[in-house]
Amino acid sequence: MRFDWLLRQSDQIAQLFLWHLWLSVLPVLIGLALALPAGGLIQRLPRLKAVLLNLFGLLYTIPSLALFILLPGILGTRILDTVNVMVALVIYAFALLVRTVCDGLDSVSPDTRQAAIALGYKPFHQFLTIDLPVAIPVIAAGFRVAVVSNVSIVSIAALVGTPQLGSLFTQGFQLQFLTPIIAGVVLCVLLALLLDSLVVYGTHKLVVWQPARRKS
Repeated sequence: MRFDWLLRQSDQIAQLFLWHLWLSVLPVLIGLALALPAGGLIQRLPRLKAVLLNLFGLLYTIPSLALFILLPGILGTRILDTVNVMVALVIYAFALLVRTVCDGLDSVSPDTRQAAIALGYKPFHQFLTIDLPVAIPVIAAGFRVAVVSNVSIVSIAALVGTPQLGSLFTQGFQLQFLTPIIAGVVLCVLLALLLDSLVVYGTHKLVVWQPARRKS
C-alpha cells in the first residue's frame, strides 16, 4: 500500500468520491419519486399487479454495462455522456423500488384504509397522508438495498469513461498497481455504510410517531 501515492492523488480521489456520491444518490431519489406513484397505481390493479411487477423486475436483470452501451443509441447521446449512466441507474432503482412500494402499501391494514374512507379521505389524500406514512418502514428497507446496490453498480460506469471511484479500479488494473484498487474498494464500502446509516437515521425520524415494535 503506497500511502505517498494516495497523498499525492488526494485531490483527484476526493473528486472521484464526490462524483460517486452524486451518481449513487440522485438516481435512487429519482427512481423513488417515479416508483411511488407507479407503485400506488399498480397496487390498485390486483389483476395486473403480478404481471407488471415481473415486467419491471426484468429491467433489473439487464447487465449494467450492456445498458450503458445501448442507451446512447436510444437517447441519441454520446457514449461518454454522463446522462447515459444516470438514466441506467434510474431504471435500476425504479425496477427495484416499485415492488418495494407495492409491498409497503400492501402492509397497510385494511382496517386503516376503511377508517380513512369513513372519515371522508379522498383516494389521493389517503395515499399521501395515510398509506405512505404507514408504509415507510417497508419502503425504507427496500430503499436501503437500492442505495447500497447503486454504490456498487456506479463503479462499473468507469468502463464507459464516467469519472467516479471505479476509475481507481481501471487505473490500478492498467498500471498493475494495487494501491488505487484497494483505495477504491475501501471508499466504496465506506460510502455504502455512510449512505445506509443516513437512510436508517432518516427512517427513524420519519416513523418516530409509530409505536415501537416489541421484540419477541
